[in-house]
Amino acid sequence: MSEPRTPAQVLREARQKDSRDKRARVLSVVDQLVADDEPVTFTGVARAANVSHWLVYAKGVREHIEAARRRQGRTAANGARASAMEPTGWKLEKQLLQEDNQRLREEVERLKGAVRRSLGQQLDQFGAADLGTRVDELTAENQRLQAERDDALAQAKDLSEQLSEAQDDLAGARESLRRMIRTENVS
Repeated sequence: MSEPRTPAQVLREARQKDSRDKRARVLSVVDQLVADDEPVTFTGVARAANVSHWLVYAKGVREHIEAARRRQGRTAANGARASAMEPTGWKLEKQLLQEDNQRLREEVERLKGAVRRSLGQQLDQFGAADLGTRVDELTAENQRLQAERDDALAQAKDLSEQLSEAQDDLAGARESLRRMIRTENVS
C-alpha cells in the first residue's frame, strides 16, 4: 500500500496534468491550423487553444509554432506562384470583396461623424442657464470649503500656542524639580 499523498503533491500533480493538457491542446490547434491552411500566429494559437500568451512562447511550444510558420512560409511562396494562375472568377471575387470593405469603412467613418455631430448638438443644448446654475453651486461649495479651511487653520494655530505654553510649563516644572532634588541632595 502506498503512502497517502500530501496536499502539495496533489496540487503539483494536478498542475502538471493541467500543463500537459494545455500544451497538447496548443499543439493540436497548431496542427489543425496547418491542416486547414489557416495562418499560424502566436496570438491566434493562444486564442484558439484558450491558453495564455505566455504558454505559446514557452520552450517546446514556441519551436513547434515557429516550425509550422516556416512550413506555411514555404507554402505561401509556392502559393504566390500559383496565384498568378488563379481563375479570373477568384480575382473578381477578391476585387469585389476589397471594394465592399472600402465601402464599409467609409460608412463606418460617416456614422462616426454623425455620432460626433449628434453628441455636439446635445452638449450645445445643455443650456447656458444649467451651466450658470452649476457654476453658482460650485462657487458656493468653494466658499464653504475655504471657510472650513480658515477655521481649521485658526484652530491649528490655537492648539499650537497651547502646546507651546504646555511645553514652557513642562520645562519650568522640570527645572524646579531639578533644583528641589539638588537642594535635598545637598542637605
